[in-house]
Amino acid sequence: MSLFIETPHDPITAFDGWLQDAGASEPNDPNAMSLATVDADGMPNARMVLLKGHDARGFVFYTNLESQKGGELAANAKAALCFHWKTLHRQVRIQGPISAVSDEEADTYYQSRGRESRIGAWASQQSRPYGARAELEAAYAAFDAKYPGDDIPRPPHWSGRRVTPLRIEFWQDGAHRLHDRLVFKRASAEAAWETERLYP
Repeated sequence: MSLFIETPHDPITAFDGWLQDAGASEPNDPNAMSLATVDADGMPNARMVLLKGHDARGFVFYTNLESQKGGELAANAKAALCFHWKTLHRQVRIQGPISAVSDEEADTYYQSRGRESRIGAWASQQSRPYGARAELEAAYAAFDAKYPGDDIPRPPHWSGRRVTPLRIEFWQDGAHRLHDRLVFKRASAEAAWETERLYP
């Protein structure tokens, strides 16, 4: 059976449908995605992060900009994402350049987080070594005391990044390992999408 009866013109709309399906079937975090970057030695790094927004402009996640991934994205502003929805036997892979979200977007999302998570963004020096768990807990307690109410400013080192897709591949499991792969690709964010199907 084909992935789509007719090839959709807009991969973002197609992704919307798949994410909605995943939200109804996945037991945990249907918005979880693997984020791949490259370090200074050319070694790839991958980790799981959460998609926190998407539209025609791209796919957004948030992070400590002083973390390992933050530094790698600053040095090489390109990334790959991969969604895998096991219950649906589906996967979506995305590649493209990285850009910063606006301060307004970052502030709005930061303020939507729970108070404890906002304090944690101040307390954690993400990706850097520390000696004992007590150090992290002490840092959390210090910022908890510094910001006793709900008015907690967004740390200057914490913000969002947007992957502008230049390539999106939809993968659907098929019988006898004859999977369906539909690729959308374009040369730039302003260019029209082209499509092609790939052998599994």
